[in-house]
Amino acid sequence: MTNLVPIGRALISVSDKSGLLDLARALAARGVELISTGGTSGMLRTAGLPVRDVSDVTGFPEMMDGRVKTLHPNVHGALLALRDDDEHLLAMAAHGIEPIDLLIVNLYPFEETVAKGADHATCIENIDIGGPAMIRAASKNHKFVTVLTDPADYQPLLDQLAAHDGATTMAFRQKMALTAYSRTAAYDAAVSNWLAGQIGETAPRYRSFAGKLAQTLRYGENPHQSAAFYTDGSRREGVATARQWQGKELSYNNINDTDAAFELVAEFAGDQPACAIIKHANPCGVATGATLAEAYARAYDCDRTSAFGGIVALNQPLDAATAEKITEIFTEVVIAPGASDEARAIFAAKKNLRLLTTAGLPDAKAKGTAFKQVAGGFLVQDRDAGILHPADLKVVTKRAPTDAELADLLFAWKVAKHVKSNAIIYVRDGATVGVGAGQMSRIDSTRIAARKSQDMAEALGLPAPLTKGSVVASDAFFPFSDGLLAAAEAGATAIIQPGGSMRDDEVIAAADAAGLAMVFTGMRHFRH
Repeated sequence: MTNLVPIGRALISVSDKSGLLDLARALAARGVELISTGGTSGMLRTAGLPVRDVSDVTGFPEMMDGRVKTLHPNVHGALLALRDDDEHLLAMAAHGIEPIDLLIVNLYPFEETVAKGADHATCIENIDIGGPAMIRAASKNHKFVTVLTDPADYQPLLDQLAAHDGATTMAFRQKMALTAYSRTAAYDAAVSNWLAGQIGETAPRYRSFAGKLAQTLRYGENPHQSAAFYTDGSRREGVATARQWQGKELSYNNINDTDAAFELVAEFAGDQPACAIIKHANPCGVATGATLAEAYARAYDCDRTSAFGGIVALNQPLDAATAEKITEIFTEVVIAPGASDEARAIFAAKKNLRLLTTAGLPDAKAKGTAFKQVAGGFLVQDRDAGILHPADLKVVTKRAPTDAELADLLFAWKVAKHVKSNAIIYVRDGATVGVGAGQMSRIDSTRIAARKSQDMAEALGLPAPLTKGSVVASDAFFPFSDGLLAAAEAGATAIIQPGGSMRDDEVIAAADAAGLAMVFTGMRHFRH
């Protein structure tokens, strides 16, 4: 198989022109003939570089607003011809097709156009046709043709040419072909998913998801698992868009937990200061307060043991007072929509603490798509953007909740949405005081959350657990009255749950007998 292939002619047609002039100058200095299109050709010519218009190669002018310019046998034959096949060489000679050894193409900015919220017609015009066709042709023929689709590969190409007297190796061409096919696959996935959304198709016949490598991770959930982090271009505020100010690279688990923390605290956008502390993708404390520092302290007091080594998310820019409190214990990551210079200076003394800042909070109400791999395929669903309003609640007990209870019930419901099922959340005065997560039975979650509150009361020297006088949220209905009665025994006075059990009447009767107020939401928040 051919190994070294010299570069004699290059076709360049790029949307992203970063680094282009330096590359083109280096190629021209090596005697490489440059062919180009439209704006790229104009840019090279303005810079004084010798360049041949693609219309000279095809014998046809660019037409239809540039929609047709490279879809021609003189281009595709030049890319696809096998240089060691006599019939291919004869066909090239017969039709005046000159080989193209290097293709440098990046695509119309479709993903960026969609992310900016452009109208339908603008998005359509930013779907590239000629670019993907050329990329796929050159990639298929990587035995002879080098294809570049990313400015990040310009310097590696120049290094290849310098090391091999103007030629590239088979290994390099294969790697570039892989990158190229991955790029066109990601591009097509972006287009198809956008179009599915445009026409309201929730289950298209074929579905694909794609991303761009953001970080190769040291390992996955465990050291024996390799892992990487990819971004999908959606620009949803969070760990993918955040700036990291200090600390070592985030791990797989850090990224997963940080995302969980920030999505939870985003439920309190526009509210008073709020803090969420996450451990292993579950909240161990969530609270509001008059200040961020107070919100953090109240969240921390829900479960100080679990908070050690956790992830802290804030709904407002980090200030110095809150930074001081956070540094009192070991914390892996803090993420917030901004941070003051004073807060960053305080964190700078903690070299292992990562600080991430974003331009804002993610929209908890925004629609989106979530997927999960299973053997032989993957599951796709809408992101859980369910929002509950007081008017949606149905009081099912003789006693209605007080205003204070109602506020805590709604707070607890927001938190329950982000806790692994079966989820039970005790809340008192705008702070979680007990969290039961991921248990196989709802009553176990209820008892575990209450026991955690009891342990914290003892640690804090309180006369009674904070579950006394609390409210409880359950992410799904109580199948029996035992879980509800266990919550009442822990001191809860009001319950919020979806309802819908065959034994709702039994559960409601038990609530009435215990003097509880209970409301049904008609919505559940399973999270697996």
